[in-house]
Amino acid sequence: MMGESTVPTTDRSAPPGRTGGSRRNGPPFRKPRWPRAYAFALVTGALFVFSWIGQFLFQMTVAGNEARQHGESFAWGEFLPQFLASTFENWQSEFLQLIWQAAGLALFYYWGSSQSRESDERIEAKLDALLRERGLDPERP
Repeated sequence: MMGESTVPTTDRSAPPGRTGGSRRNGPPFRKPRWPRAYAFALVTGALFVFSWIGQFLFQMTVAGNEARQHGESFAWGEFLPQFLASTFENWQSEFLQLIWQAAGLALFYYWGSSQSRESDERIEAKLDALLRERGLDPERP
């Protein structure tokens, strides 16, 4: 609109010395840039690709050496099914454990197992203590 100023104004609800529109004093929880926001997934993906390539190369070397020992030549048609089978065997054992730990624990937490209730009570006690420390009554909302 015409005539409106784009200069940030002082936010009356903000503490003294803070302005509402300032970039430096902006919201405390800004979304980080893409690489930083997904850094864990990127590192995990890179480690996965690196280890899978390593498995491929080492297994190909072993298959080639075994073929040479028996006087045969290396055959991709025999190697690829063997490589994929060993890959899926590894993934099955590892991912079933991981999925059970992540999904199972989330399910038990959702159901309200004794451990999750214990945790909620502890968090509530800490919040009540912080409210009392600041002179607020936790019983009155």
